[in-house]
Amino acid sequence: MHRALVWALAAAALGCSVPKDAGFSDVRRSVGARLDHEVHWTLSRSERDQVSAGVQHLLEHELTIDAAIQIALLQNQQLQSVYEDLGVAQAELVQAGLLKNPVFDAAVRLRVAGGPVNPELAIAQDFLDLLFIPMRTRVARAEFEAAKQRVTGAVLDLAGSVRIACYELQAELQLLDLEKAVLASSDAAAAAAARLHAAGNVTDLELASEQALAAEARLDVAAAEAHVVDLRERLNALMGLWGDQTGWTLAGRLQEPPQEEIDLTGLEGRAVTASLDLADMRAQVAAARERVGLARVAGPLPSLDGGVVADRDDGEWEVGPSVALPLPLFDQGQAQVATSAAELRRTERRFHALAVQLRAAVRAARSNLLAARHRAVFYQRVLLPLRQRVFEQTQLEYNGMQVGVFQLLLAKQQEVDSGKQYVDALRDYWIARAQLTQILDGRLPHLAPGIGLPIPAADEPVLSGETLSGGH
Repeated sequence: MHRALVWALAAAALGCSVPKDAGFSDVRRSVGARLDHEVHWTLSRSERDQVSAGVQHLLEHELTIDAAIQIALLQNQQLQSVYEDLGVAQAELVQAGLLKNPVFDAAVRLRVAGGPVNPELAIAQDFLDLLFIPMRTRVARAEFEAAKQRVTGAVLDLAGSVRIACYELQAELQLLDLEKAVLASSDAAAAAAARLHAAGNVTDLELASEQALAAEARLDVAAAEAHVVDLRERLNALMGLWGDQTGWTLAGRLQEPPQEEIDLTGLEGRAVTASLDLADMRAQVAAARERVGLARVAGPLPSLDGGVVADRDDGEWEVGPSVALPLPLFDQGQAQVATSAAELRRTERRFHALAVQLRAAVRAARSNLLAARHRAVFYQRVLLPLRQRVFEQTQLEYNGMQVGVFQLLLAKQQEVDSGKQYVDALRDYWIARAQLTQILDGRLPHLAPGIGLPIPAADEPVLSGETLSGGH
């Protein structure tokens, strides 16, 4: 009977292995419901070769934002390392369902006066551990679910970071073009001032002023070029690119705000329902609650060892059952129960705090989006046409010899400056839109300082006859 029990326990242990998938199929489905991109956990050399070939194919064309996100999801090694959390959590779930190994004990007793050797053999198994397996498994399963939510969130974080990095790079490339236009205008003004100065028509002060403006414009171009390089390298790091792979060209420019805005109805409820952060915390609460139950049961009596002991005395073997259990005289598990209860309360409070933070974040993201949209549309429909009209009228007066070349160049520079501010507004709009979309996809974005825009003041001009939602 005892031998049969030992073999049964051994067979059960050998039958428990760690699944290779480790819940990644659930992560893939969750990501697929939120993003139109593929995720892949690269585990072998052949898979790495396939991923590299796919990335190289994407890099053979101009890099779109969607292609950049896909490359990052395939090749970012930090994300690949996060996938290993699934393997750890899956292994801990398997471990929670395993019995403790039986303990084999052997001793030899030698008589002082001499005589036969009396060996003593024993094997014991903690049978109380059988009662704890379901509780431990529930804890590990809840932690496994939390790990899957965190991994899915890491995928959304990376996709959002790449999208915003692309918007920033597109904006900086457009700003660089405008800075070069300002430099061309400033150089033209300085050259005109030099000719007029040689003819005695402008003073030394006026010449020096134009030359200083041209020098400042040249520095602005150099700063913009350096910023472009910095943003490219940031995007390279997010995509996991290096060497010859970094020679890509980003396609497209920042688009105008679309006519139809994101559906802004019921944002708080939609964000709460989709939130991976809340799902993660909910699983952590479940795990903490199971730990409390486990501590209350296991605290007073953490183990109960039963087994068989055999010894030989005077040449005769004696076999019988054995039992060992700790006596809960001093430590009855009070501290363990109190600790697990405090952990449960702390986790529950963190869950509720996160829910409040999520609702506040989605309201702030909505306000940022509407304010950024208003600013971009105002530049597009009001200020830019006005600056263009000012330049055209100045051009006409210059042709009629009513204003000088410096006034004409100044009008052009002011038009270009308004264009730069419009690009800034477009960048802020698309970043705000990406952040709100990420919240609605289920993940709180990690906002960088200065990205959000303030709600417009009461005296800020609003386009008449239009709504901030983009309709007419």
